[in-house]
Amino acid sequence: MERPAYSPRPRGYVGSRPPTYDAEPTALPLADPDDLDDLVADTVLDGARYGACTLRAVSVRGDSARYRGEPRRDSLLTARFGTGEQALLLVAMATGARATPGAHRAAAEACHWIGRAVGRSHARLVEDIRAGRRGDLKSGLHRLTDRSLGKLRASAAEQGVDPEEYAAGLRCLLLPADPECRTRVFFGAGPGGLFRLRDGEWQDIEPQVAEIRGEPVVGFGSPPSETPEGDRLTMDLGIPTPPSPYEPAPEPPREPFRFRTSVARPGDTLLVCSGGLAEPLRGEPELGDYLAERWSRPEPPGLAAFLADAQVRVKGYADDRTAAAVWEA
Repeated sequence: MERPAYSPRPRGYVGSRPPTYDAEPTALPLADPDDLDDLVADTVLDGARYGACTLRAVSVRGDSARYRGEPRRDSLLTARFGTGEQALLLVAMATGARATPGAHRAAAEACHWIGRAVGRSHARLVEDIRAGRRGDLKSGLHRLTDRSLGKLRASAAEQGVDPEEYAAGLRCLLLPADPECRTRVFFGAGPGGLFRLRDGEWQDIEPQVAEIRGEPVVGFGSPPSETPEGDRLTMDLGIPTPPSPYEPAPEPPREPFRFRTSVARPGDTLLVCSGGLAEPLRGEPELGDYLAERWSRPEPPGLAAFLADAQVRVKGYADDRTAAAVWEA
């Protein structure tokens, strides 16, 4: 497939026409002088380099929210737990329910809950990732995700609001700092995208959810089959976790749990993103072509360049965008 010519500068938009809204922020969200901690910045940008990978992460308020003076309802958390080769990097992103006043708070709370859960379990998670215990990882991360989203529902009840209005989709990426370990772990629940840029071509590797009916299956948690690329892939088998005698069993998540582990190859770029970027990537081929050209270069982009690339606009897509990309050395 022929790639677009080298573009020396980032482009403002792709497609036949420019988007309707202004390219830059217009109105600020309304502030409460007694609750300034509730304010959300228009843009959050972060990055790091550990082991064999370089991380870039960004969350940007969408054109529509910028125009209407609404807060960004996407939230982004990047965190390192542990030190040295035992460290574990977490990228968590959440999107609050559309057209609800507390969407940004629910998204931030979802990121914080999963961050606490992963941080407290990071030593065991690192061991499981390095040992390739995919079944243990899947079941353990499924429980952590259910409990984190369950806490959102409990928070909604405390506030006296409908749980559907105080909810968020959650997508996470785990990266071990050990340079000898190239296993990357994705998990979460809710809309968005998981893509891999390999040899200049995008691959949509979002885990599909299989609906399983009937009795529990023997062998749950055993190593899953491999894809043609050599990746291990597991699905939600719909088997409930037995309730603990010390705490009530969490409610089932509103969205199915998604999980995937893969072994990165040198030169790969892995992209996890919210629906605000996944939808135009799937719906506008020119955006995928442009980002493939920009992100296939020998060196990962700097923070400013990554921000410019991640917010290239497409007419008809005006939601918040949150994305984390990992370049493999």
